[in-house]
Amino acid sequence: MTSPSRSDLSPNRDRGGAFGAFELDPDFLHLNHGSFGAVPRSVRLEQDRWRARIERNPTGFFQGDLPGAMRGMAGHVARRFGGSGEEWAFCENATSAVNAVLHSLDLKPDDEIVTTTHAYGAVVKAMTLVAARRGAVLKIAVLPAMLENDGQVLEAIAAALRPRTRLLVVDHITSATAAILPVREIAALARAADVPLLIDGAHAPGQLALDVPAIGADWYTGNAHKWLFAPRGCGLLWTATPWQESTRPPVLSHGTDQGYTAAFDWVGTRDPSPWLCFETAALVHDGFGGTELMARNNQLAELGVCELAARLGAQMAAPATMRASMAALSLAGQKVSDEIALEFRRALAEEHRIMVPVHAFAGRLWVRISAQVYNVPEDYRRLADACRALMPRFATNGA
Repeated sequence: MTSPSRSDLSPNRDRGGAFGAFELDPDFLHLNHGSFGAVPRSVRLEQDRWRARIERNPTGFFQGDLPGAMRGMAGHVARRFGGSGEEWAFCENATSAVNAVLHSLDLKPDDEIVTTTHAYGAVVKAMTLVAARRGAVLKIAVLPAMLENDGQVLEAIAAALRPRTRLLVVDHITSATAAILPVREIAALARAADVPLLIDGAHAPGQLALDVPAIGADWYTGNAHKWLFAPRGCGLLWTATPWQESTRPPVLSHGTDQGYTAAFDWVGTRDPSPWLCFETAALVHDGFGGTELMARNNQLAELGVCELAARLGAQMAAPATMRASMAALSLAGQKVSDEIALEFRRALAEEHRIMVPVHAFAGRLWVRISAQVYNVPEDYRRLADACRALMPRFATNGA
């Protein structure tokens, strides 16, 4: 595979200027934007302004201002990601949205719900519990740990869909392997099988260009607090019109009987400031380049993953066509445990001051890199050197 030239990366975004827009600890190398994001200072200040406004008159704000503010912000979501504001609801995160859909389904004994082996762990746990409580069956379509093409994904999912399948849940970008799944083609499969589809797009907003209704799913959830720079707790849920009548949040409150958006907008007293910062965060993303930023991050991630693969002899989880601003590599594969992965991650943080996800998946030890506006090519060389220094130690522990 040919690495992109370093000259292809935007020379206008020097590290000092980009890094200075955030409040990240300069003593660490931050290569984990994918897990928790990073909030620019300007967005954090906007959140402070919203909180100050609430505190000046809490009763007036929650009873008078909040409903219109929430619907107005949903309109901004729709203008960016497609559809209408009435199709979009806010929630704390994608996991919360997945739970909303799961608990809204009228599952009966022996009904089936389907996901894949690359699904996010918390989502699998939620599906397992909901299925057990309803007497339903959870089926998991087995995808290769190392994906080579979209066809492997489509073949495994198609084989898992049956007449009793009541829901299919797939990732847009997988967490463990950072692979982009062919969601439009999956949606076509699901429609042909008459199976409702929920797409977990936790990593997609701000990392991929999105027209959510055009995908063809029944529900789509994403996090604006990962790649779109919103404060943490800014989750999004799009619901197709036929499902709005039955889709409700996990917490039922005064809005429950007032329709889809009202039910999500009010589930009790909570801090709405992350959602009210959506427009500001999206404009900051635009200010960093918007679509150009996403392309730049994609190029930087490609350079980084090629650098790591070459220096470490590591295997990439997916081809370049299935990656965006994250990439995962398998460092080793000998029945690696979660404990070994945790020790490796801690060693990188404590001994090398590098924050990057390390996890066990499919018996292998994986590292997942992110590329964001504050990263530069040297970051990945530093990570490669640190991993190379640590691997002999962990090879004796089963890695």
